[in-house]
Parts: sequence; structure tokens; C-alpha cells
Amino acid sequence: MARTAVFGGSFNPIHYGHLLLADEILETLELDRILFVPAAVPPHKSPAHLAPAGDRHEMVRLATAGHPKFEVSDAELRRTGPSYTVDTLEALRSPREDLFLIVGSETFLDLLTWREPRRIAELARLVVVPRVGSAFDHDSAAAQKVVREIGQEPLIVRATSLPISASDLRRRVREGRSVAYRLPEAVAAYIRARRLYQSEVA
Repeated sequence: MARTAVFGGSFNPIHYGHLLLADEILETLELDRILFVPAAVPPHKSPAHLAPAGDRHEMVRLATAGHPKFEVSDAELRRTGPSYTVDTLEALRSPREDLFLIVGSETFLDLLTWREPRRIAELARLVVVPRVGSAFDHDSAAAQKVVREIGQEPLIVRATSLPISASDLRRRVREGRSVAYRLPEAVAAYIRARRLYQSEVA
């Protein structure tokens, strides 16, 4: 049975922090593939700061093209309305695959605000990645409340985290500053060609 980790997000834009994290989880959990799923309409983010969904999907495709075990799904771009993770996992469910869902530690603590969190945990094993420098405590009252509600103990993977943020990259693009060594050159070239993030309000 194939072991697939679903890595969703706005990827606005995708950068080396995302890619390194995915590669380390792939290796640590001995997965068969990482499936990147760019969100079309992220329910928890303001659309004002987002590049068009098609552009974000293409940037993820460009960034992951050279990795044999990275794949990109357009599942959320093909659906209308908010991009709910539970709907994506339902669509990906297969008797031939074990699904894992990669989330950051802050996201895990916020999971009960998501649509059908218990169903999410039924469809995929949660992989929680603590942010470097964050005080994530699996035994805290907040974390244990999530565990009780979803009925699942998550896997905790302490993967390398690079000090790169998408908001900083957008700001750099807008200010005409360098984004070299922070994201793949193919993505940087796409941003330049499409003139993305030129007038975003930070």
C-alpha cells in the first residue's frame, strides 16, 4: 500500500522552506510520495493577499518538477467554494493508499475550527511539524483537547525549518529586492514574468 503525505497550503509563493520540510518528512516517514495541494480559496486566509490560484499552482509545479517523489494536485482548483481539507481527503481516499496530512503545530492547535476535524483524522494520519523556536507541547491542555476531539494521536516530526516566510518574499518582490536562494529560480522567473505581488498590501 502506497504511503502518501498531503501537503496543502496557499503556497503564496512556494519557497525552499516548504520544499526542505517536505523532503525531510518524505525521508523520515519513509513515504512513497508527497502530494502538494495548493488551495484555491483558503478558508482561513484573506483573498486580498493571494496570487491567483492558477499561478500558485503553476509555481508549485515548477518548484517540484525535479523531485521524483513530489507531485502536485489541482483537486482544490477544480472545486468551487472554499478549499476544505476534509473534501480534498475524501476525494483522494483510496483503498490502495495510506494518507498522511502535514500540518504545522499552530495549525494543529487550531484544528477544531476546521470543517469536520474528526473526519479529517479518520481519513489521514496527522503529521505535526513544530515550528523551530515555538513552544509546542504535545502534553499541553490545548494539544490534548485536540487529540481527544479528533480521536487520534498525531505523529510529531521535528523537521528542519528555514527562516523564510512567504510574506517576506512578497514584500521583497514588491520592493524590488532580491529573492535569490529563498525559492527556486524557476519560481522567481515566473513571478517576474507574471508581475505577481507587485502591488500587494502587506
